[in-house]
Amino acid sequence: MDKFRRKLRMRVVAAVSAASALGLVVGCGGSDGGTGGGKKDGKVTITMGLFGVMGFKETGLLDKYMKEHPNVVIKADVAGDEQTYYTALQTHLAAGSGLKDIQGIEIGRAKELSDTQKDKFVDLAGVAGTDHFLPWKQSQVTTTDKKVIGLGTDIGPMAVCYRRDLFEQAGLPTDRDEVAKLWEGDWSKYVDAGKRFKQNSKDDKVAFMDSSSGLFNAMIYGNSQQFYDKQGKLIYATNPVVKDAWKLASEAATSDLTAKLRQFQPGWDPGLANSTFASTVCPAWMLAHISEKAGPKNKGKWDVAKAPKGANWGGSFLGVMEQSPVKKEAQDLVAWLTAPEQQAYLFEKIGNFPSSQTALKMPEVVDAKSDYFSGAPIGKIFGAAAQEIPDEQVLGRKDGTIKDIFSQGLTLIEAQHKSPNEAWKTTDERIKKAAG
Repeated sequence: MDKFRRKLRMRVVAAVSAASALGLVVGCGGSDGGTGGGKKDGKVTITMGLFGVMGFKETGLLDKYMKEHPNVVIKADVAGDEQTYYTALQTHLAAGSGLKDIQGIEIGRAKELSDTQKDKFVDLAGVAGTDHFLPWKQSQVTTTDKKVIGLGTDIGPMAVCYRRDLFEQAGLPTDRDEVAKLWEGDWSKYVDAGKRFKQNSKDDKVAFMDSSSGLFNAMIYGNSQQFYDKQGKLIYATNPVVKDAWKLASEAATSDLTAKLRQFQPGWDPGLANSTFASTVCPAWMLAHISEKAGPKNKGKWDVAKAPKGANWGGSFLGVMEQSPVKKEAQDLVAWLTAPEQQAYLFEKIGNFPSSQTALKMPEVVDAKSDYFSGAPIGKIFGAAAQEIPDEQVLGRKDGTIKDIFSQGLTLIEAQHKSPNEAWKTTDERIKKAAG
């Protein structure tokens, strides 16, 4: 399935701190820059605020819905940069004006919105036909009083993307099943494989992995609790999961196993194009980016292997605003866009991996393969990873910010040669200042 190469997912997710210019795209019949929709002359206008490539406009789903519902007009504004989008959303929420009927919610913002802005969102808990989501997905937008402020779109189950040719040069296996056995059940085995790669590689300019921060993220996102506990208390400093991830990521950084290229930061894309690293931890949606930036010359050189442990990185939701004059129609649209059939369609077209348990069983998902990634059965690999993700995912208000600070801290070790203890101290100070 080579559709991943044809669509580049440019979302800046919680785990992605790439800075990009704001691109405002007017979709589906245009937008006059207004906010909520309404009803006039037998027509219902529904406005949407989206970010990145959520796929609804790009794949023609909104056009399809309007064709099936001739009385509905959908106007979608799409911001290219999620950070810019969220800043504007916060401003509109505070002002109580300027909101669209439907607003996209990125996973790193879900807890903050659920805790502080739940009254601004319609409760979607009772919407018919929405009992098909993975349990942990919907729990991320469920408030303490069981209100559901959004319905799930995609998720980011994780695997390891690797270069078959570079593994072969270093004497490592190339078959994806054999590669997975190298690190089965333990991320420390992934680092051990990196040490073997470094020792035997015929090209000392090629690193085993792109960055230690990617490894850190993969390790923490495979656990129920990361930076916060269920009561909303910061626990990163004492959580064994975080401490173990920091220790192993630091080991990779100090063992010269990384290319010192943080994912989605300057230098990472050229690293893909110029083959400066042999592996990277990759959620499903990242395959589109890798194939785009690594380019046609590297098609068939990349492959995908099962990660040591299931984890989730990224994902979004669609919420309906309480002040919308077309709440019922907006709810119907959100339910349709997040239904299993549409989720499977989005996966087939642009690689957004479904959060719907029903969609995960559909042939177009289960049987999906990627031509670019050596025919890897990506539907089965990422589908199995999705089932391994813990049923409970505890989110915190500043998850995205803290994750970025940890990535910056590991960069202190890789690029500035700080000791792990020095880098931890700086990271700890920055988190306390940012998260309170």
